[in-house]
Amino acid sequence: MKVLLVNGSPNEHGCTYTALSEVAATLQKNGIDTEIVYLGKKPVAGCIACMKCFETGHCFRDDLVRELQGRLDEFNAIILGSPVYYSNPTGQILSFAQRLFFCKENEMEGKLGASVVSCRRGGASATFESLNQFFTICNMPVVSSQYWNSVHGFTPDDVRKDAEGLQTMRTLGENMAWMLRCIENGKKNGISKPTYEPRLRTHFIQP
Repeated sequence: MKVLLVNGSPNEHGCTYTALSEVAATLQKNGIDTEIVYLGKKPVAGCIACMKCFETGHCFRDDLVRELQGRLDEFNAIILGSPVYYSNPTGQILSFAQRLFFCKENEMEGKLGASVVSCRRGGASATFESLNQFFTICNMPVVSSQYWNSVHGFTPDDVRKDAEGLQTMRTLGENMAWMLRCIENGKKNGISKPTYEPRLRTHFIQP
């Protein structure tokens, strides 16, 4: 079993990385493999709604999004991490997630999802809610913790002093490891994923 953790901060080893590392360490302690992916400082292209991915199965842009679209089978869970920018996730991780998920909704089904945010003071709940929307539209069970998944601090050293925040990260790791093992044991005992009805897409304009 393996979990993908996405660092959406432009700072590779900043506060968001510190929080994600705490989750990853707990997962590893429970025998779960992890991979932290850093999106970098360069802009991540947004979705342009060209719909080519529905023909090819991947985005037409040859970048990290496309690479991970081709590796989704490796991962049993995805954690999206971001600092708070004006009560929102960073532009990088929003563009990344919108393109990653857009043509891969069916492949996301049944994977676990969670989000982690870091903030100096406020905006964590709004950012946390924004990231969770990607999971709840894709039939992905969202893993919770003892509190909303946030850490506070202006620097990684500050975050390492946030005892409650780091404990929340460890609890998230414990809960995710537990759920992954439950799903794996369920499969071994003949419990499969739900069978879904064909997807209906409607709008609110009446004929």
